[in-house]
Amino acid sequence: MPFLRNHKNLLPVIFAAIFALCGCENDLKDLPGKKDKRAALDEGHNIEIYMSRNGKVQGKLTAPLMYIYQPSEASDSAYTEFPKSLHVDFYNDSMVVESQLDAGYAKDRSWENKVYLRDSVIVINKLKGDTLRCQELWWDKNLQKFYTNKPAKYSSRDHFVNYGKNGLEAKQDLSNLVFYDNSGTLPVPKDDTLSHTKDTLVNTTNH
Repeated sequence: MPFLRNHKNLLPVIFAAIFALCGCENDLKDLPGKKDKRAALDEGHNIEIYMSRNGKVQGKLTAPLMYIYQPSEASDSAYTEFPKSLHVDFYNDSMVVESQLDAGYAKDRSWENKVYLRDSVIVINKLKGDTLRCQELWWDKNLQKFYTNKPAKYSSRDHFVNYGKNGLEAKQDLSNLVFYDNSGTLPVPKDDTLSHTKDTLVNTTNH
């Protein structure tokens, strides 16, 4: 179960709002087109949440601000929002930080157990030194993987750069990478806004 610090009356609802397990299929286009007018049920500042499964701690989530929203109508769904950035440390079996996730904004869709991330999303494998950068990313907590259909850039420690024009998917530790709709060795697009590195070539694999 999760452990929460620095909260404001959040413990009774955290279990349902953030860590509920559900097997629904996600649609990448199924995002609200306009701002939700519901008032936040509760809020927390300087949040620390320890994520666990089957009694084993798997990660630590920290955020400066968190809102929890409950349904205002029967057709609505509860969700948790991190509007001012989110950071997650993922632990391996030895309780060593294996990878890290940072995003400017996150929305936990609790009915799917998936998190929508946007704004300078970065995932780093601390042990391998590989880095994933994109502007939008989905985190499937059930399957413990990341995926997106938006442009994504993957840089390895040995300076190889892979650019997924139509996205990619990977496990939380950035293994089992699959890039979409690119092949061969291509120049990094001139409109590449995913990083400020000096990389000039992209090695991509067609799947």
